[in-house]
Amino acid sequence: MTTHSSTPRQVHLAAHFPGVNNTTVWSDPAGGSHIDVESFEHLARTAERGLFDFFFLAEGLRLREHKGKIFDLDVVGRPETITVLSALAAVTEHIGLAGTLSATFNEPYDLARKLATLDHVSGGRAAWNVVTTSNAFTGANFRRGGYLDHADRYRNAEDFIHLARTLWEAGTDTTGGPFSHRSDFFDVEGTFPVPRSPQVHPVVFQAGDSDSGRDFAAGSADVIFTRHSALADGQAFYSDVKRRLAQYGRGEDDLKIYPGVTFILGDTEKEAEEISHEVRRQQVSGPGAIAFLEQVWGTDLTAYDPEGPLPDVDPDFDNADITRGRVRHVKDPRPVVAAWRELAEAKNLSIRELVIEVSARHSFVGTASRIAEDMELFVRERACDGFILIPHLTPGGLDGFVEKVVPELQARGVYRDAYPTPEAPGLGLRANLGLGAHRPAADWAKKRETARAGVAREGAA
Repeated sequence: MTTHSSTPRQVHLAAHFPGVNNTTVWSDPAGGSHIDVESFEHLARTAERGLFDFFFLAEGLRLREHKGKIFDLDVVGRPETITVLSALAAVTEHIGLAGTLSATFNEPYDLARKLATLDHVSGGRAAWNVVTTSNAFTGANFRRGGYLDHADRYRNAEDFIHLARTLWEAGTDTTGGPFSHRSDFFDVEGTFPVPRSPQVHPVVFQAGDSDSGRDFAAGSADVIFTRHSALADGQAFYSDVKRRLAQYGRGEDDLKIYPGVTFILGDTEKEAEEISHEVRRQQVSGPGAIAFLEQVWGTDLTAYDPEGPLPDVDPDFDNADITRGRVRHVKDPRPVVAAWRELAEAKNLSIRELVIEVSARHSFVGTASRIAEDMELFVRERACDGFILIPHLTPGGLDGFVEKVVPELQARGVYRDAYPTPEAPGLGLRANLGLGAHRPAADWAKKRETARAGVAREGAA
């Protein structure tokens, strides 16, 4: 049975560098580059000034295409992740440095070496967001095609993480050490060249949302980056994931849950609502609205006016690949189309207005006091452990939040006044997150084996 302390649950914050999404407002005069190193530095330093846990970089290994062409209103690329994070290690001191890196299109030895090096360079602040890309579209950049079956993606990622942890443990504090690993996916042996890094295991993030993805996180990850940013939805996700931990020998606080959230800050509630309305319109251009609709309709809709009504044609439900390189959260478009038609008719919405209504709503809108109150509520009511803030402007989108909302959270007694002092040198990110020292790779594997044996017995009963 879980018991809870009377001490107020603390709000945790992290920063997502905008750009690999369709929420960034590039047309705003305050918008800057999402490639120049100065942009990364500005956002990371701002987040560190706000005592954020970590700075988070998304990554795509192939530019998104829509109807066979690069859709430049969405994303146009980004420099390589580890290089950017290493540069930020030199201009920050406390904030964690988390990067999205594929377990499919990387080799365990090479990626483990890079992450261990980043952990050394940053003094124990490295984190890896594991993604499980399995499609031939991305694989074409690596001459691998779709060689990994979709059903095997979590098995592969789990094995990859176990091997990486084994490599990180191979050495001593002063030198690398020998390793040997044979499994269904990998057959490697040699000597790991990097001494044990400050954290030994860089923190492992995961962002899967399916049942298997949630179980994978419970048995292999330290942090979940989720899209469940509404209160009731977040509570359901939080409860479901946290209950899975016990079977892996873990407690509630051993896995942290951070939804990605957006925000609009105003001096008054009315001003914030007005800014939110304007930003939502900026985020959804006419061509962007048509492209968004085409992802669900599965057919070319450029003949339709984005300021006009929804198409009167039936969707092509079999054409799921009109947009490539983007995660598809809609598995069956039929109920989505029906709901959108009903909504558009009820509110007399144009295509663009409908897309704004269903895609661009901000998570938190209001004054600094209101946003702080709402965030405290989410954490107190166990909808999450913290938030990954996704600003709509690059690179100054967090400036106002740090200047106004952070002091409000501190005044409420639910946010730190300084970075925590680690229990041991070099555990900077783990201290930020409230995680303990690393858990040995063999222990992770043993707990997974025990949990799955229990599930197998229940299934046979």
